Amino acid sequence: MDISIRLKTIASMVDKCEVLVDVGTDHAYIPIYLVKKQICDKAIASDINKGPVEKARLNVAMEGLKEKIQCRLGGGFSTVRTSEVDVVVIAGMGGNLIRDIILEHENVFKNLQYAVLQPVQNPEVLREFIYKKGYEILDEELCFEDEKYYQIIKVKFNNKPVNIKEIYYEVGQKLIEKKHPLLKDFLIHLVNKYKKILNLIKDDTELAKKRKIQISHKLKELEELISCL
Repeated sequence: MDISIRLKTIASMVDKCEVLVDVGTDHAYIPIYLVKKQICDKAIASDINKGPVEKARLNVAMEGLKEKIQCRLGGGFSTVRTSEVDVVVIAGMGGNLIRDIILEHENVFKNLQYAVLQPVQNPEVLREFIYKKGYEILDEELCFEDEKYYQIIKVKFNNKPVNIKEIYYEVGQKLIEKKHPLLKDFLIHLVNKYKKILNLIKDDTELAKKRKIQISHKLKELEELISCL
């Protein structure tokens, strides 16, 4: 089974494990890929919607993996028991939703060896939560597909909250540390995005002025990061 660049990048961050749960699995592509590559012994493909679970079951059956991959219907971690799985992948949803899924069953999440998270928007919301709630960022990846950049974050609970510059909520510190090959283009993309937003703010209210100051500050920090590469 051939999978997308985004899914391959997510899968590349999963180390050898016994049981993985893919929350919001859609077609079960990641569990199938990881089990076939013998990275995971077993997997649970979980989704809140019946349609994707049925598609997942069909794909699992077609790949001859019914003994290795269970497909379960339910939201978030409601489909697994504490300590039933070692690793979770939560991909393809917003940073706010990923944060809420973690909070809803944090007792399960904290017991994992690690988690691989891929927010499609609002990564800054998710990273702020990660740092402030005592999770360690083990690694980060970046990929580009279908004209979009995707950030992938690998975390584990260590009960050590961290105060960090806000710019690192938006752009992963690990990406900067390892001078990721896509980083400069990604930073330029963010600069262009915020310049457009700044130009669209035409109001002269106090709220608008405050927003302009915030964006201008963010632009300055992004441009400083670019100059250091």
